Amino acid sequence: MRKLFQVRLTVFWQRMNEQFGEGYADSVAKDYVLAELGGRTIEQALAEGESVKTVWAAVCAAFDVPQRLH
Repeated sequence: MRKLFQVRLTVFWQRMNEQFGEGYADSVAKDYVLAELGGRTIEQALAEGESVKTVWAAVCAAFDVPQRLH
């Protein structure tokens, strides 16, 4: 299960980097509070055990993420 989570997390960060760029993706994850995540940042939600799928869905809802990255 842990390896599966790591793979999904790797794909999540690849998508974040593709959407926002490598430098800005980290900033978005640390700084943006998303209502879809209960008023948490992406980093907070992941650290608190929110599923990668749920966090990515919140990112897609909050930002104009191209359909090909969904």
